[in-house]
Amino acid sequence: MTEELYNKYTEILKSKLNEKRYHHSLCVADEAKRLAAKYGGDVEKCYLAGLLHDVTKNAPADEHLKIFETFGIMLSDIEKNAHKLWHAMSGEAYLRYVLGIDDEEVLDAARYHTTAKADMTLTAKILYLADFTSSDRDYDDVDVIRKYVDDSLEKAMIYALKYSICDLVNQDRAIHPDTVSAYNEITLCGGK
Repeated sequence: MTEELYNKYTEILKSKLNEKRYHHSLCVADEAKRLAAKYGGDVEKCYLAGLLHDVTKNAPADEHLKIFETFGIMLSDIEKNAHKLWHAMSGEAYLRYVLGIDDEEVLDAARYHTTAKADMTLTAKILYLADFTSSDRDYDDVDVIRKYVDDSLEKAMIYALKYSICDLVNQDRAIHPDTVSAYNEITLCGGK
């Protein structure tokens, strides 16, 4: 990514995100870059995906709904009731249609950074885990998953997915089918 493009994207993020979310985006980009270098990913793609993954995170509900309508995004019943997932869907559309990003790996990683899914690319796995382990994160178990991510992407994916599923169950919230599919795929493929 050229310095000019980086400056353009960071200015867009500064205009769309609050200070905490902007800082988080920079931290995720740095972690995605680190993980890409460690695991043979495309460092530039992973950094870009990390930088832009939350571009619509601070948008109000009506802005998400407008993006969904404009770009023909249909929400499932689970998605309609899980507003925390909206930014991944609207963000992918924003990257594709507003910013003109056409790299399918970057777009797919941004789209599934909250739910994960089966058949994730290396870029998508790296972004999913970078979002969990970035330096600004301080939730319970973050140190555990940071150890896993430095040992094995597969072990870290299993732990992160299990953590997400348990957290949703403990809150009596629905689990997105993509998350279940990701968990089933990685455990059936012997990711332990």
